[in-house]
Amino acid sequence: MTSASLIRSARRRAGLTQGELAARLGTTQSVIARWERGRVEPAFETLDRVVRACGLELSVELQVPDPAEIASIQRNLALSPAARLDQLVRTVAFARAGRAAVAAKRRRG
Repeated sequence: MTSASLIRSARRRAGLTQGELAARLGTTQSVIARWERGRVEPAFETLDRVVRACGLELSVELQVPDPAEIASIQRNLALSPAARLDQLVRTVAFARAGRAAVAAKRRRG
């Protein structure tokens, strides 16, 4: 996960606008926008402060990679770009169908 996506995700989870997050951090909305676009990479300490301002905690740990995950990555890299795109389209369709089924079940009670 990039620092840009981490900041955006934390801000959205907190239900904050860029301006509101900026106010909490004593900075400007344009700084938040540059971080979220990846135009500026904040220092780790700043990233931690941003996440805390969103009411969350940043947890960093080192892990040994999961062999199954590595195998999955290698299988995907062996696919052509067209095959990867096709797989992505099928995955998105599957996820949407699942969400629709859950929503329909909730409506029925």
